[in-house]
Amino acid sequence: MKHELQTRNNNYDLFDVFDDFFKPMFFEETKELRTDIKETETAYELDLELPGYKKDEIKVTLENGYLTVSAEKNQKEESKKYLRREIRESTSRSYYVGSEVAREQIKAKYDNGILTLTVPKEQPKKLPEASTIDIE
Repeated sequence: MKHELQTRNNNYDLFDVFDDFFKPMFFEETKELRTDIKETETAYELDLELPGYKKDEIKVTLENGYLTVSAEKNQKEESKKYLRREIRESTSRSYYVGSEVAREQIKAKYDNGILTLTVPKEQPKKLPEASTIDIE
């Protein structure tokens, strides 16, 4: 692999060279929450990776048919000066689940860095049964 020294503010930055070298082998960048979605007969199950977050740092909302999961670290006063910081302090992602799903129908469970959401499938609307109309 050929790597050239990159410049940042006209200074050679050795960290950039190492980052570029190892990135293709070890790092997969994603800007969204990684999610697995499974389908059962009656519902969809979403498993979202949220490692390092506590249960009280995660918020799930339902608005206009969109289920939004957001997580934000509680900010601490830190005296450390970082040379590089890649750990994200907040993240969010939205999923369209339909306008017929009510908040009370959605179940959420958080265990070992995985948030599991169970969203019921929209049930087809039943047409009223045929009935006889009286003629006057």
